[in-house]
Amino acid sequence: GVHRQILFASVGWFAGYFLAKRTEYVYAKLDRELLEYVRQHPEDFKTAEKKRIGELLEDFHPIR
Repeated sequence: GVHRQILFASVGWFAGYFLAKRTEYVYAKLDRELLEYVRQHPEDFKTAEKKRIGELLEDFHPIR
């Protein structure tokens, strides 16, 4: 009956809530480990030189 639907909906909501919290924790842990690795090995992750906008865009040639 209706009580089963309410029970299953509430169990599903709680399970989804805790699974979402777990995935957020796992991804936060992974991000922390990767950022720590980048901090410890800066020679592997050099910053690229900044380019001007004119260097990024191609020359414009109108087609007539």
